[in-house]
Amino acid sequence: MKFFKAIPKTVFWLGLVALFNDLAKEMIYPVVPLFLTQILGAGPVALGLVESVAEATSSILKVFTGIRADRAGTRKPFLIWGFAVSGLFRPMIGLVQTSWPLVLLFRFCDRMGKGLRSAPQDAMIADATKPSNYGLSYGFHSAMDNAGQLLGPFLAALLVLPALGFSYRSIILWSIVPGIAAWLFLWALKETPSKKRAQAKPRTNFQDWKKLGKNFKVLLGILLLFTLGNSTDAFLIVRLSQLGVAASWIFFLWGLHGGVRMVTSYFGGTLSDRWGRKPILVSGWLYYAFIYLAFALITEKEWAVAAFLAYGLFYGLCEPTEKAYIGDLAPNRLRGTAFGYYYLVVGLGALPASLLFGWIGTVWGYPTAFMVGAALAGLASMFLAFIPGRKN
Repeated sequence: MKFFKAIPKTVFWLGLVALFNDLAKEMIYPVVPLFLTQILGAGPVALGLVESVAEATSSILKVFTGIRADRAGTRKPFLIWGFAVSGLFRPMIGLVQTSWPLVLLFRFCDRMGKGLRSAPQDAMIADATKPSNYGLSYGFHSAMDNAGQLLGPFLAALLVLPALGFSYRSIILWSIVPGIAAWLFLWALKETPSKKRAQAKPRTNFQDWKKLGKNFKVLLGILLLFTLGNSTDAFLIVRLSQLGVAASWIFFLWGLHGGVRMVTSYFGGTLSDRWGRKPILVSGWLYYAFIYLAFALITEKEWAVAAFLAYGLFYGLCEPTEKAYIGDLAPNRLRGTAFGYYYLVVGLGALPASLLFGWIGTVWGYPTAFMVGAALAGLASMFLAFIPGRKN
């Protein structure tokens, strides 16, 4: 009970929304790569294109919605529309019959919804939280997000069993139900509007970039380098399938992966409050490099399963810590803007990252692609470790 009292009500309700939204998203996330490659016949390059274009689109939109949320002095309308768009278009992937570019279209629309809501949502969390507890709040939100990833794939694994016999297509279509539940929970959230910024003259969308500070911009540059090696997790799912892991087990493992993320997110966030953002982030990126190197060398499915589950610790360490770091560096009235730029950099890095992985995987094989990802992550962690900065 003491733990929940420390969580602001706004953050608690956003956590419930995240739980059901991720239940909808994650019950199909391990399904879509298999649906693309096994049912629609798409190759690694097509898979990389679908995921990278979707994420890049989302991230470009996030910077504009973050800026607009700051100027409007309110966050909730962006969340209402964002969750509605994702909840509507995500299940439509299941309607695709033969052409994988249609999957790209629906993923594009789904990620547009994420682009509408993400920066305002993270700014709302910072608005409702004391700076000393940023790690706690972002850790709790990430934990609830990952609880959806725990439950969603378990549900998919259950539905695909012969006794129930759901197809990949029908699982995708049924994801509309928890998506609607997430949207309804959002209406219970009561926002205290922040003070709208007065403007003496019209301002361009990017005029506030200069006010975000040198440390913020250096962090974004290093994040971009790391993201170039951080391709979509869909490739990990395909790799498990290549090594002989059955589809139902892949869904189950994706759920367990979410469970690892759920448990470690709280600890990753709170440790960054105590020990500083940079030490936790450097450790998490080095750990990521180690896991990717392991995937490059592993040839037996049992070891691949172990590495995949261990991979969840990376998210637990880094997801809440990155957001808390951005919250530390952002001026109060530019939080939405700062998170918008953060997502923009991560998304623009994800576009070439997944395309690069898909191309290397096609030409030289998946092990080589994993090695390149590990090298880029290790290089980024070295840059971050040696830049001067404060504890948080």
